[in-house]
Amino acid sequence: MRLGRLVRTEPVEGMKAPYARRWWALLVLCLSLLIIVMANTALTVAAPDMTQDLGLSSADLQWVIDGYTVPYAALMLLLGAIGDKYSRRGALVLGLVVFGAGSVAGSLVGSATGVIAARAVMGVGAALIMPATLSLLAATFPRAERAKAITLWTATAGLAIAAGPLVAGALLENRGWSSTFLINVPIAALAIIGAFVLVPPSRAGHHDRIDYVGGLLSVVWIGALVYMIIEGPHFGWGVKAITAAVAAGLGLVLFVVWELRHPRPVLDVRRFTQRRFAGSNLAVALFFLAVFGAFYYLTQHLQFVLGYDALDTGLRMLPLAGAVFVGSALTGYFTPRVGMKVTVTAGMVGGTAALALLSQVDSGSSYGTFVTPLVILGLAIGLALSPCTDAIMGAFPEAELGVGGAVNDTSLELGGSLGIAILGSLLSTSYASHLTDATNGSKLPAGALNQAQDSVGAGYQVAQAIGERAQQLAAQASQAASAGKPEQAAELKAQAGQLAQGARQMADAVGSSFSDAVAHTSLIGALILGVGTVLVAVLLPGKGHGSGRTEDTEPAADVTARPVEADEPDDVDDVEGIAESPEFTRTGR
Repeated sequence: MRLGRLVRTEPVEGMKAPYARRWWALLVLCLSLLIIVMANTALTVAAPDMTQDLGLSSADLQWVIDGYTVPYAALMLLLGAIGDKYSRRGALVLGLVVFGAGSVAGSLVGSATGVIAARAVMGVGAALIMPATLSLLAATFPRAERAKAITLWTATAGLAIAAGPLVAGALLENRGWSSTFLINVPIAALAIIGAFVLVPPSRAGHHDRIDYVGGLLSVVWIGALVYMIIEGPHFGWGVKAITAAVAAGLGLVLFVVWELRHPRPVLDVRRFTQRRFAGSNLAVALFFLAVFGAFYYLTQHLQFVLGYDALDTGLRMLPLAGAVFVGSALTGYFTPRVGMKVTVTAGMVGGTAALALLSQVDSGSSYGTFVTPLVILGLAIGLALSPCTDAIMGAFPEAELGVGGAVNDTSLELGGSLGIAILGSLLSTSYASHLTDATNGSKLPAGALNQAQDSVGAGYQVAQAIGERAQQLAAQASQAASAGKPEQAAELKAQAGQLAQGARQMADAVGSSFSDAVAHTSLIGALILGVGTVLVAVLLPGKGHGSGRTEDTEPAADVTARPVEADEPDDVDDVEGIAESPEFTRTGR
């Protein structure tokens, strides 16, 4: 009986007034979001220990990272629709259980294959969790408060980007890399309890059949696209990458054709003809292309070039997290006053400026060089992403909130995958080229140079190996001198001196080459985001013109089934979402 009073059983759609504990429910949703974002960012810090312990190759490490991404991105749309029909809270809880189970498995396995499989299971859990958090948020909060709630949701995502390395670094001080998996388990358990106690159940009002064919086609084309993005730039455009590209293209065409003809599509693709919706998705994808790409190489630079350990690296990413909160607060002030277009464009301009500043990095750069770009990037995230997420969710009726969350999150994940693939590939190519130039004329063996070109970590390992060989020769020289062999001792000492000098030169060459690669990659990233900023600014409608209406147009009622508070202000954005929807266009209602 007592348990029945603790668990929330009344559906939010049946409540006559807004749910009283909705801000506590938001805390649960943000906690769930925190661990699925941290699962990726924490791994960037744990990767060196994992590589050494499991003997991972470069390809193994890449798939340890991206084994999470493929099912995560591919399954969100279908699982979001399933959550809409059956239970959004149920999808959240199931996702947390699957995610926690994958985390436990990841901490116990001792091979590359095992870790990749565990990460894939975690990706399936994340695909259930991510759209559920946004759909439950949108269903639980009145329209007047939804933008503020989404702002806090976005700020949590920004916090998780920086908190992942910090938490992982703290754990790695005294524990192994498996602890970065296990930290997810108590958080997931707490979120599960919170979901039952604080989050009311929710699902769509209709009971139509799910468009499983469209859902499966979305799994095929998104999964193939993400696989191609990962495989091609990192491992070459061989049979696997080309096959994935063909599957992605064919799957996308079939998906669009099917969805246009289906009476109840899993995703009405006509929405992408709306400027506000298309511009918001493009902004999310481009922004996370820049953010994830920059994060990928900044953590490496802090660890390898500047020599910070895992905990220190996490601490030095905190300005980004703090700035995200400030930027999120600013968007709540500016968006109602100057409009979404100005706020989002300003955020994207800030992101472009942050990458442009990173193009000034060189071999003499210290941590101070990175502080300003990190702060600007954090402010930009806060400014740009909340209005876009609010616009994307506002384009969907109550029955499709899970699909709306999945669309937003798929854009985010595709952008992040592209960022790591494109900017990561550029970084690798630029680093290898600069290292070749920096070591030109040295007597470094070709095999050692090829190994050093693989990554900045491999480059420092080569330099360390040369230094260790110099120490061995110096010890042999001392032994020869003690044995009364002065000529042999002199020769060994000379060789040791040359190798020691070569080790220092190699380490300097690796550091300067990677710094130059960071600068070059940041410049390309700034150009990509700059062009994207112009496109988004053109696509997004100005204030009060999202659907050809003026600001003094009589607003319509909220599209959700939840009754509206008596003192809740009308929202023009909601009117625009109704007016621009294909259902409105076809029926005239």
